[in-house]
Amino acid sequence: MGQDQTKQQIEKGLQLYQSNQTEKALQVWMKVLEKNTDLVGRFRVLGCLVTAHSEMGRYKEMLKFAVVQIDTARELEDADFLLESYLNLARSNEKLCEFHKTISYCKTCLGLPGTRVGAQLGGQVSLSMGNAFLGLSLFQKALESFEKALRYAHNNDDAMLECRVCCSLGSFYAQVKDYEKALFFPCKAAELVNDYGKGWSLKYRAMSQYHMAVAYRLLGHLGSAMECCEESMKIALQHGDRPLQALCLLCFADIHRSRGDLELSQLKLHCLSESIYRSKGLQRELRAHVVRFHECVEETELYCGLCGESIGERNSRLQALPCSHIFHLRCLQNNGIWSCPNCRRSSMKPGFV
Repeated sequence: MGQDQTKQQIEKGLQLYQSNQTEKALQVWMKVLEKNTDLVGRFRVLGCLVTAHSEMGRYKEMLKFAVVQIDTARELEDADFLLESYLNLARSNEKLCEFHKTISYCKTCLGLPGTRVGAQLGGQVSLSMGNAFLGLSLFQKALESFEKALRYAHNNDDAMLECRVCCSLGSFYAQVKDYEKALFFPCKAAELVNDYGKGWSLKYRAMSQYHMAVAYRLLGHLGSAMECCEESMKIALQHGDRPLQALCLLCFADIHRSRGDLELSQLKLHCLSESIYRSKGLQRELRAHVVRFHECVEETELYCGLCGESIGERNSRLQALPCSHIFHLRCLQNNGIWSCPNCRRSSMKPGFV
């Protein structure tokens, strides 16, 4: 496969990936990898595979391709290629929570002579190092690395890097319990996505929404937290990003626990798990969550007394009457009922619904 053909196939894969045809994109890139003997072409397609598997949350595969890429970089004997491959090794280990290895690879990047680390990749190296320090609870070092990455982003007008740093700073301030800043930085990331992110992966929007959801929950703004978490989960499901799906599920559980509606949190958990396993075609796990969902509905008697549908399966506005019975708000409004359909108590005041 010639250089021009290799470039065309890599571009074809990128177009498929950006249009959310992930598996087809991976197939195109894997064929290029199998047939291509040009080292530069192999290096580039390995970079695409590393990034794609990172965004899908397939971190072991990400590491596998990063290892192959560094072997290719050594064959090329090019300092810039070596720098990029070491950075991908650092990012892979960061995702796998191998934080000491991440820091070691980042230091290797910074120590490589004659590379473009100062101009183009220095911010990404600092960001990975900051995430690793944060994972090790070395907060001062983490903050120093994040601030350095932010300076790189500003000096090079790199909005994408700034977005990623802002999300990491949101996580940092959430851990040190400065919840106002924990919200400020993800909101800044969301603004960057809205302003510049037309050609970016939806992963950037999902990241900002998730970190906003965490901050809103910690501040007690549970409605906003739910909206942001649902948006992040929707994108995570589209991309098959299972780690982000898991984080969103935990956030949903925290939101419901903060509200005190533990039964609804279980329903939400089983409902979302059902969606995940259905998209993956895992029938045994799917059936288990469907059964458990309906068991929870029966145990908690969470049915609308008017339409008979279960409450908690879909996002619907509810109304709790003074007698404590719960109905869909739309059902009460559509039927114009002024007494509880369950206990027939005339406990509703005009205009209550």
